[in-house]
Amino acid sequence: MKLIYPFADIDYPDKTLKIAPKTKFKSVKFSNNVLIGKNVKIGKNSFIGANSVIEHDVRIGDNCVIGSHVIIKNSILGNNVVIQDGSKIGVKGFGFIPVKDKNFKFPHIGRVIIGDNVEIASGCTIDRGSIDDTVIGKNTYLDNQVHMAHNVKIGENCMIAGQVGFAGSSIIGNNVSIGGQAGISGHLKIGNNVKIGGGSGVVKDIDDNQIVMGYPAVPFKDFVKNWKK
Repeated sequence: MKLIYPFADIDYPDKTLKIAPKTKFKSVKFSNNVLIGKNVKIGKNSFIGANSVIEHDVRIGDNCVIGSHVIIKNSILGNNVVIQDGSKIGVKGFGFIPVKDKNFKFPHIGRVIIGDNVEIASGCTIDRGSIDDTVIGKNTYLDNQVHMAHNVKIGENCMIAGQVGFAGSSIIGNNVSIGGQAGISGHLKIGNNVKIGGGSGVVKDIDDNQIVMGYPAVPFKDFVKNWKK
C-alpha cells in the first residue's frame, strides 16, 4: 500500500529545531532550553517555559503562557491560551488499517486548532486531526490528563474534568460539563448544555440540555432510580 503522504505515518523529529532566537521574538519571554522550529510565529507578551519544544510552522497568539516540558506541533493557538506543564499538543493520533501480516498506520495530516482563552492543564494529550482538524473552542477548560483523539471537536465554554477521554471524531457542543474519568466513544455527537457525570461511559449521541450518568450513560433520573434498587 502506497502512502499519499509518505511522512505522515509517524511523528518524525523536527530537524529544524534550534534554541529560541530571542532577537526574533523580542516581545516573548523564554525560559531555559526552549527549542523553536522553522516558520514558528509567537504573538506579543507570550511566555514559553523551560525545556519546551515548539515545532515548525506552529502559530501561537498574543498573551499565551506555555509551561515547562510542553511539546506543540501541527497546531494553531489563539490569544490568551494557557498550556500547563507536560502537555503534548498536535501529536499523531492512533489509527490503523488491518493489512495482511501488517497493520497499516493511517496517516495524519490535520492540525489542532485552539480558540482564544482556552486553558489546558498538566499532562494532557491532544492528537492532531487525521484528514480533518482537532478543535477546542474558545473559553474551554481541560483539567489534568485529558486525552483528545484525532478529529475531536469541543465547543465553546466547556469544562472537562481530569482524566476524561475522547475517542476519535466525536463532536462536543457548547457549554458542556464532563466529570472526571468519563469516557466518550468515537463518532458521537454531544449536544449543547449537556452535563455528563464523572466515571460515565457515553456510547451514543446525547441531545441538547441533557444530564446523564452511568455506564452506559443514561438520563440522570434513571441512573438514580437504578442506583436505589
